Amino acid sequence: MHELGLVFALQDLLEEVAVEQDLSRIYKVTVDLGQVSGVVVEQLTDAWDWAVQKSDLLHGCQLEVLEVEAVTVCNACGRTYPTVPQGRICPHCGSADTVLLRGNEFEVASVEAA
Repeated sequence: MHELGLVFALQDLLEEVAVEQDLSRIYKVTVDLGQVSGVVVEQLTDAWDWAVQKSDLLHGCQLEVLEVEAVTVCNACGRTYPTVPQGRICPHCGSADTVLLRGNEFEVASVEAA
């Protein structure tokens, strides 16, 4: 379950930020999670709920997950399209010369703290 590893890494990051910003509690963390990131939201939130109960800084902290739609650009025709329903082949010109623009993110969007 790599979601637990992500939670531990996120906790480490938040602890660093708390020291830098002189924070005593973090109440809410919002993350942007790409649609094709490979992270299972339910497993992430379960791991989060378990882990934050063991931290004074994060005890009871809410995790909000915002899904980022996956979008691909075609290098052949220059058009973009939603990745999930279309896959890797451009629906506009049929080219396989495509690149994922967004949708694999796992980023902290905001932190509410005191």
